[in-house]
Amino acid sequence: MNFFAELKRRNIYRAAVFYAASAWLLVQISTQVFPLFHVAEWTLRWIVVALVIGFPFALLFAWFYEWTPEGIKRESEIDRSQSVARQTGRKLDRWIIATLALAVVLLLTDKFVLHKEGIAITDKSIAVLPFANTSSDAGNEYFSDGLSEELISSLSRLSDLKVIGRTSSFQFKGKTDDSAAIGQKLGVVYLLEGSVRKYAERVRIAVALVKSEDGANVWSESYDRELKDIFAVQAEIAGMVASQLQVALLGKDARAAQMPVDAGPSTQNVDAYTAWLQGRFYFQKHTIGDVHKAIDYYEEAIRLDPKYANAYASLVTAQVQLITVFAVPSRTERQALIAKARREAAIALELAPTLGRAHQAHAFILQVVDFDLQAADAEFRRAAELSPQDWATALSLGVVNACLGRLEQAIEYGRRSVLLDPLNSANYVYLARSLSALGRYDEADATIRKAIELHPQAAQTYSELAINEILRGDTAAAVELAKKENDEFWRTYALALAYFANGDRDEADAALQELHARFADTGAFQIAIVYALRKDADKVFEWLDHGLETRDPGVITVLYAPFLGAYGADPRFAAFCRKMNLPVPAAVAAAKPERRP
Repeated sequence: MNFFAELKRRNIYRAAVFYAASAWLLVQISTQVFPLFHVAEWTLRWIVVALVIGFPFALLFAWFYEWTPEGIKRESEIDRSQSVARQTGRKLDRWIIATLALAVVLLLTDKFVLHKEGIAITDKSIAVLPFANTSSDAGNEYFSDGLSEELISSLSRLSDLKVIGRTSSFQFKGKTDDSAAIGQKLGVVYLLEGSVRKYAERVRIAVALVKSEDGANVWSESYDRELKDIFAVQAEIAGMVASQLQVALLGKDARAAQMPVDAGPSTQNVDAYTAWLQGRFYFQKHTIGDVHKAIDYYEEAIRLDPKYANAYASLVTAQVQLITVFAVPSRTERQALIAKARREAAIALELAPTLGRAHQAHAFILQVVDFDLQAADAEFRRAAELSPQDWATALSLGVVNACLGRLEQAIEYGRRSVLLDPLNSANYVYLARSLSALGRYDEADATIRKAIELHPQAAQTYSELAINEILRGDTAAAVELAKKENDEFWRTYALALAYFANGDRDEADAALQELHARFADTGAFQIAIVYALRKDADKVFEWLDHGLETRDPGVITVLYAPFLGAYGADPRFAAFCRKMNLPVPAAVAAAKPERRP
């Protein structure tokens, strides 16, 4: 008991509490400040380790020494009657209270100001929620989904209005979130809700424009029309919403605020439109089987209406995804798909030169098939002029700018795609790549983790996170993250990199051998990246050339891909970039501060 009484007399308990509170406060401040100056995350880890190690030494110091008016003295040298330990204890109490108060303020600021859920809300903003299918036939869901998507597309043509993309809006399909929660998560002031009831040859559409903050009704209307009038109904709904938004946002008179919006697709054939809607429905599922179904429906839409520009543009997009994302059985089939897509993109542009989707489809061909990034950039910019609020165009412009070495612009477009479609995980992945290429690894880490939070089963996310850890120098963490990758190809690729960086040579060689055996013609660029990490320059350029020969879309990212920056001074790298019509590598290498494992 005397020992514990002595601990209390010498203020050991108070010293422990004060040290712990001060250490926690220091860590919280560092967590908020370090990212602003791009301080490496390992610095924070060392601070935490140092504080933990310092704790027992602080207690020993408090036991052996006392702070007196004359300065620090050994406790054994002070007469007990002259000790000021009691006064020091009262001072420590005040310091503890002040430190804890400051820590609480910082914690609340971080939670409710710096990192509150949702994103900044812009006044001129709207989300079109998926319309409910109230038909007796659940198979009509494609129709209600298609109507919602067409309204998103129509409103996206308004340059002054922020319109949330389909991927984010459709996150709330079938859910019961209140309007305030949806508005906060999507960052919008207005929501467009509705229902569709399709029966026989007629359709009934109920639609309401509400304020997300309180669910207050701004405008509502219902339409009961024959299906042949569906295009006029779409145009009427979009025009009415546009005018009501002008009234709400700008205070205009409703009659003066009429803003016709071309909501209808480029066909007047209801059967063709129905087939196109079914194609869009399956395409959004993003599996190889569903993409093939989507292609079949798009081709049916074109058969029914050979002048259906939207169908041609959508068909091109699906075929490009089949080529770039999913495995094509043979090079012959790939070449046939490319030739077909090229013809269809040209037809879409000829039929509808002012259709944003047509320019976007043409840009995809230029980007991932022809590797003509300058021309693709121009086409994506034209698509952005025609559909200024289209998240996919913003994302594509971000990717093209990154491929051309314009990383700061790529980040700007990446952030815009996130703003327009905040719940779409793909936007975060591509933004993270540009951040990582500029050496902003902590920001990239947080961005990729947001993508994983939104879509835990998506391909490539864990492999991107593993590569970022290699660049940051934590190779053991990279191995564990690579093992979590969901896609087989990307997991093998990430493990080949992470194992080598971590010094696990046998495992790394085995993973590389598997890439050679199974993915030589579809993953040549990734194999080149593995050799870049291994510093085998001859193999790097051998596989880059093979990637160009097999038309591997990865080669267009050569200027900002990981581990290739070290070869910027190699004449073969400059020669490869000239083949790709890319900027000279010297300027790019200077802008890519990579840390080597």
